[in-house]
Amino acid sequence: MNILAFADLHAQQSSMQELQKKAKSADLIIAAGDLSVFGHHLELVMTFLTTLSKPVLVVHGNHEDEEDIRSLIKGPLHFVHGQCYVHDRTLFIGWGGGGFALVDRVFEQKMHLLLRQCKKYDRTVFITHQPPYGTKLDYIYGHHAGSKSYRDFIVKAKPTLAISGHLHETAKKRDVLGKTLCVNPGHNGLLLTL
Repeated sequence: MNILAFADLHAQQSSMQELQKKAKSADLIIAAGDLSVFGHHLELVMTFLTTLSKPVLVVHGNHEDEEDIRSLIKGPLHFVHGQCYVHDRTLFIGWGGGGFALVDRVFEQKMHLLLRQCKKYDRTVFITHQPPYGTKLDYIYGHHAGSKSYRDFIVKAKPTLAISGHLHETAKKRDVLGKTLCVNPGHNGLLLTL
């Protein structure tokens, strides 16, 4: 399966053109939050994503309101915040929002349910906006700024792939946490083969 993943688009026209080209080679697209600039141009971006004619899994970032994203979901778009989605025998788990909190108590309350879902599939992809703590994806200005809650989930669930964004300084960085490949695909997106 070919996945086109991106994060932190912030409604950039040039990046949308790049994504449109790359989407031709993808079976599925992942949007890991911050599609807009504090909600501005969100409808434009969501409409653009429907034109890609592929399933698009979306989580909100710290620039979007969860309900605004949910209200614009249509066609091939799937809002996966707190949800599971299955494609080609692969489980996709999404969790949006976040910023610089080291712990997400709401996520932690739901973690046991998500872990139970992971046991049913050989491959899992974990999609978040904020990166996991203690990786190359969250290291900026001399310290780690990711989520310890997401890291804990990755260590326990052992997903094949973890996709996140949020920190523009770590765009295109990769790291491995246990056996999980962690990637910040950046605003122009990365094609990944699973």
